[in-house]
Amino acid sequence: MKTDVLQGTLDLMVLQTLAALGPSHGYAIAARLEQVSRGALQLNMGTLYPGLMRLEQRGLVNGEWGVTDNNRKARFYAITAAGRRQLASEKAEWERMTSIMDTLLRGER
Repeated sequence: MKTDVLQGTLDLMVLQTLAALGPSHGYAIAARLEQVSRGALQLNMGTLYPGLMRLEQRGLVNGEWGVTDNNRKARFYAITAAGRRQLASEKAEWERMTSIMDTLLRGER
């Protein structure tokens, strides 16, 4: 079953993937997200590449042209220092919100 990407989570997922894998091209990022979600997340490039461009414009990732293992030209993205700070901030906010939702859904006070 395919899972839709929650609004506002794409940046967090991409930043975390780049922090874990190091510089990667878009297809590798999408493949990693599909792998860790056991196939539930299947990003199309029309969603991923605008997100990568937005992250690059914000200075959270750097993109450079390179060659893939299959000898194809591709843009490789790497997380920047600003991206690492943003990732830490977004992870903390995600953990705060999931804690609130967990409490609400369990019906605890």
